[in-house]
Amino acid sequence: MTTQEIVAKLWNLCNVLRDDGITYQDYVTELTYILFLKMMNETGREEQLPQGYRWEDLTSKSGIALKKFYKELLDELGENGTGRIREIYQGAASNIDEPKNLEKIISSIDELDWYSAREEGLGDLYEGLLEKNANEKKSGAGQYFTPRVLIDVMTRLIAPQPGELCNDPAAGTFGFMIAADAYVKSQTDDYFDLSADEEKFQREEAFTGRELVHDTHRLALMNAMLHGIEGRIELGDTLSPAGACSQVYDVVLTNPPFGTKKGGERATRDDLTYVTSNKQLNFLQHIYRSLKKGGRAAVVLPDNVLFEDGVGDQIRCDLMDKCRLHTVLRLPTGIFYAQGVKTNVLFFERGKTDKGNTGEVWYYDLRTNMRSFGKTHPLAHEDFAGFEMAYTAEDRHAIQDERWHVFTRDEIRKHDSAGHETNSLDIGLIRDASIVDYDDLPDPVESAEEAVSKLEDAISLLNDVIAELKSYEVE
Repeated sequence: MTTQEIVAKLWNLCNVLRDDGITYQDYVTELTYILFLKMMNETGREEQLPQGYRWEDLTSKSGIALKKFYKELLDELGENGTGRIREIYQGAASNIDEPKNLEKIISSIDELDWYSAREEGLGDLYEGLLEKNANEKKSGAGQYFTPRVLIDVMTRLIAPQPGELCNDPAAGTFGFMIAADAYVKSQTDDYFDLSADEEKFQREEAFTGRELVHDTHRLALMNAMLHGIEGRIELGDTLSPAGACSQVYDVVLTNPPFGTKKGGERATRDDLTYVTSNKQLNFLQHIYRSLKKGGRAAVVLPDNVLFEDGVGDQIRCDLMDKCRLHTVLRLPTGIFYAQGVKTNVLFFERGKTDKGNTGEVWYYDLRTNMRSFGKTHPLAHEDFAGFEMAYTAEDRHAIQDERWHVFTRDEIRKHDSAGHETNSLDIGLIRDASIVDYDDLPDPVESAEEAVSKLEDAISLLNDVIAELKSYEVE
């Protein structure tokens, strides 16, 4: 049985949970509590769990006794567990009310083909479940799950190395750091080429993150543990004082949340130079400030970060001064949960000094004239083949691809009619006849005035017709 088939069986258990009034948003969290115990059993790591609160203890009970014991188990692991076990179960509470439903889930998990699951990799199995949840529109989980294909491309191009500190300040379910760990393992024969101290660093310190949402943080902890990663994953808001840091990381890979701070309030950090309520602009500031000299980042950001004026313009200038912003990938629409969101990946490297690091910016347009993406036509590795070839070319100028364009820093720096400097990065898209050219549209004010005039003429004509008809009325 393949990982995909096992994931499908696990996902089908949501039908049982729906009978208990549990929503898609809570489904994976509820399943995680039970699934984790089984996976600890299958991997021979149950000694990390307290005696009396292990898989066999759970499967030995039924009915009301099972429901009561399960609540007791969650409390025990969350309050008296050790290390990551306690982190995962802290504050855990089940909404499964019907004992028979709980029993059904436990027995169904126990009956899965765990031999195949172990062969395929339990971490990959759990990742598959998270991805399945993200692809289910009703779950709402797609807002924090970046497509695996995109994560892999970004990680491969940033190429984290052994000994480097890697971070995701908006960790979600920890997908970027798991991909970074997998990449380093692929380059070091699963760390076999490293010394014992180097391997210990990779496992315990190399990959870190911070996540704001408690249940998502729990999934990240579970995901990391199943992939053998013990790095610090903090629960908290990166845009609060607790998230402050300066020139710490070698690599940052992330997809920050979109939107503004709740209620429009500004970030509570006092170390960010430019004050705004725009989350993405604040995350961008945090990211390039958190990089060591020579540190590099790949960040998913919406279009508004590229063109927002005022503070947005100041932040883009600061980014291009402190970092070498070398590549912008214009992503296609329809690849995230919010279908209308237009996004990009910015690739940049922190400079040795804080001035004049960006000389030219290369753009790759993966948006114009692209096939439609969605659940039935997901993003695929081959969609990025042209971009990866251009990105990794020794001579980028030699690449012949209509989607590949370069702009110098002086070309990006423009001045408006009032003489103010603007630095929009919202460029690099292919001109397409199927896309409306807004420059050719008539002036909206003039169009509105013309429409009103025509409407008035029509009303006048209608009144004349009504008057004429009335003159023919029979007395």
